[in-house]
Amino acid sequence: SIVESGPDSLLVKSESWLEVATFLKTTPGLDFDYLTGITAVDYYDYFEVVYQLTSMKHNHSLVVKTRCYGRENLTLPSVVSLWRGADFQEREIYDLMGISFEGHPNLKHIVLWEGFEGYPLRKDYL
Repeated sequence: SIVESGPDSLLVKSESWLEVATFLKTTPGLDFDYLTGITAVDYYDYFEVVYQLTSMKHNHSLVVKTRCYGRENLTLPSVVSLWRGADFQEREIYDLMGISFEGHPNLKHIVLWEGFEGYPLRKDYL
């Protein structure tokens, strides 16, 4: 599940991301109850999705990264069921980077219009 860890960061296998996210939110002492932000980075060989989590109760933060390999059919599990604030952020990443979030309740365009070709924040867009 966990590929690398540091004092305030984790790299998690994409297939176990939802399980790890659930653990981070529901485990007493961790209680990561607030999703500060999600972003995605195109490294050509893979995409990295970065989650910034905060525990308001314990006043600590964590950065969790997961990777999608390849350029087509990129999918991660949605965390909207855990953190409602992921809704628009996952939609934005879907729209601009082409990463789908499995289980998202309303995964559709949020920035671009229907029929827009490509993903403008990818390095190979132009």
